[in-house]
Amino acid sequence: MRRQYLESEQRFRSLLESLPRVAVQGYDRERRVIYWNEASTKLYGYGAAEAQGQPLEELIIPESMREPVIQAHRAWMREGIEIPAEELELQHKSGEPVSVFSHHVMLGEHTENPLMFCVDVDLSAQKRAYRELDFATRFDALTRLPNRQTFEVQLDEVIVYCRRQSVGMILIYLDIDDFVAINDALSYEQGDRLLVELSRRLHQVMGASDIMSRLSGDEFVIAFPMFQRNEVLLQLVHKIQEVFRSPFLMDGSRHQVTACLGISLYPDNGETAHELIRNADVAKNRAKLDGHGSVCFFDQKLHDQLLYQHRLVDRLTKALDSGELSLHYQPQVSAASGRIENLEALLRWQPVEGPPISPAEFIPLAERSGLIHRLGDWVMETACQQRVLWRNAGLDIGRIDINFSGRQMSRPDIFQRFEDCLTRHGLGPQDIGLELTENVLIEADEHILEGLRRLHDLGFRIAIDDFGTGYSSLSYLKHFPVTALKIDRTFVRDAPEQPKDRAIMEAAIFIGHRLGLEVVAEGVENREQLALIREMRCDLVQGFYFFRPMPALEMERVLGGLVTGHPGVSG
Repeated sequence: MRRQYLESEQRFRSLLESLPRVAVQGYDRERRVIYWNEASTKLYGYGAAEAQGQPLEELIIPESMREPVIQAHRAWMREGIEIPAEELELQHKSGEPVSVFSHHVMLGEHTENPLMFCVDVDLSAQKRAYRELDFATRFDALTRLPNRQTFEVQLDEVIVYCRRQSVGMILIYLDIDDFVAINDALSYEQGDRLLVELSRRLHQVMGASDIMSRLSGDEFVIAFPMFQRNEVLLQLVHKIQEVFRSPFLMDGSRHQVTACLGISLYPDNGETAHELIRNADVAKNRAKLDGHGSVCFFDQKLHDQLLYQHRLVDRLTKALDSGELSLHYQPQVSAASGRIENLEALLRWQPVEGPPISPAEFIPLAERSGLIHRLGDWVMETACQQRVLWRNAGLDIGRIDINFSGRQMSRPDIFQRFEDCLTRHGLGPQDIGLELTENVLIEADEHILEGLRRLHDLGFRIAIDDFGTGYSSLSYLKHFPVTALKIDRTFVRDAPEQPKDRAIMEAAIFIGHRLGLEVVAEGVENREQLALIREMRCDLVQGFYFFRPMPALEMERVLGGLVTGHPGVSG
């Protein structure tokens, strides 16, 4: 029997030695080390000779656990109550915690020399992976800031505190301007460097109780609790703006960066984290409409306005497919003879239900939403189709001019789409012209100017619409590939009574003619205005005095000579 026991113990020890990745220690009845394998040395930091004879509780058991471990060992030896296998946090030689799954085996428990073996599986890798996964689900890996879900939980807790203390809170939603362009121009790595640096700078203006999150690629939100006075609010906004005063170093050079800020207040603009973040986001979106570096405070009217605009864009999208859109046409008449020379195509929206919606309302929305490109394609196609129909009907008509917005011109293939549309319908420069505002031209990059020069060289008419209302100097005219000026209606309206407006209009006509440009007066509504325009030798007239914008069928009757203009009509 003795020999069998010794052989069994030898086989057990051989098995332990064959498990190099499992830490195994053996202890006598006093919990002194009698066995310590290499894996135990790697896991706990003690060499076998160093550990030999040392009590278990003084080696790897944290102080708070020592007495319970001693009692559990004694209970097993005296009462046969086994120590359950479980996950434990033991202690490295350095004092650092070591996570293990520990299983215990008692040999010779009914003899004078019972031996306890601890088999410990290192859980460090699993714990690390769990911590990393937990971090990834709750924090932003780049800036180490809380993500949206974590921030909302934190913010709700702060709100509870503010409610108990009867104090307010400021929430600032920050959106970096043109961050996509920064990534495209400098690389995503440089964009990441900007975000990390911005996070660092924002931390410097925050107090101990303030919290911050990176909600998305270029958006941050910061909560400032304990707010009570309006002057504090203005100071905080100023501090955030100061963060952007110094350039950011990217790709070896300094770049000036701006951001739009949207601000909501607790409890005025919401009593939950979700409400405050949503309303600050609404304010931020409104700030972006005002331009780079703008600041906007949330209010309910603003929210309702943006909600209405959002729904209007959705309705406009459907209107493109449901036949609610149409083109009306307004003649451009010879100031001298009254003869119709050309037509301007004007987009109109008549919903199936409800009153018509003004282009002044839906065109800016289409530009901001990106829907302007679909609208622009529809206008080009519809105007070309109508031009072909009138040509085939033998109607005496010159050109149809269509308007291009600044957002449309930013489309890289806009000129190719325009030429393709005309080619598809067998039309040329004598059939379709373009109208642009002077601001579009002033802000145009070289690609746009090159495209306009090509159309100009091909013989297309390119007019500057609303001339005189932009920010250009007259010297710009010599650089733009244009063929006509359209004097804005505000000068025409006031010219008979206002000498300054008359002088400006007369100068515009004179300069236009000296540059070889055709000049059109917009908004002519009465005989006095027409007389003045004729006196100044303006080329063309457009306005209610002759014709209002009208649908295609009504325009056909005018072009066919069945209907004439109505002098004296006012709008």
